[in-house]
Amino acid sequence: MRDWAYNLLRLGLQTSIWGGEILGLQNLPARGPGVLVANHLDALGPIAVAAAVPRRLYPWGVAAMLDPREAPECLRIDFVEKTLNLRLPVSGWLSAALSRLSVPLLTSIGSVPVYPDPESSPRTFALSVEHLLEHRFLLVFPEDPALPVNPRYKMTPFKKGFARIGEHYFERTQEILRFYPVAVHGERRVVQVAQSIAYNPHNRAAAERLRLKNVLESMIHEMYLALGSAAYVGVTLPQ
Repeated sequence: MRDWAYNLLRLGLQTSIWGGEILGLQNLPARGPGVLVANHLDALGPIAVAAAVPRRLYPWGVAAMLDPREAPECLRIDFVEKTLNLRLPVSGWLSAALSRLSVPLLTSIGSVPVYPDPESSPRTFALSVEHLLEHRFLLVFPEDPALPVNPRYKMTPFKKGFARIGEHYFERTQEILRFYPVAVHGERRVVQVAQSIAYNPHNRAAAERLRLKNVLESMIHEMYLALGSAAYVGVTLPQ
């Protein structure tokens, strides 16, 4: 998808679905490389970030959602039945119809497929680095769907595997990659971008993954709570 078409899609999402504002855009440079890390809020998070952030984003997505054969079942379980509260056979029919639109759309915007098996994960990181080398921004939603949602933050804990993007990028370029925490607040209709966190190649790889995961998750928690506060006047979070 060309940039003009992506921007037209973004405007359509902003006008018809999201309609919110963005705060902290000054924390995000005009060009990448960079990785935006956001909370998911079911289907709302990806729509909100894509609509609000005026940058071309290349999202990580479940590989099955990019496969015409597997996407209908994923949509049925994770969206149609969970969010729309529909049941078979109606949920099956609707999921099949939606997949005919969603698969070409997700593919055309440059989604990076994330595979469940470790043997295929190098493909995810290789494609991610290629995007970064083109000075692009990746968009990652690292919540673990197998864990329960924390009602205070409306999030599940993060997985830490996404932080390996920093390792792969440094191995390829010897340059430091920056991760940008993004909080989506559905009720306030606000997306906030905080100051970036830099990958540290001097830490042990496993320890650095855990550090990035914990720091980014904590920053998004803080932003989410601040955005929901009636006394909210702005938030500045440490680097």
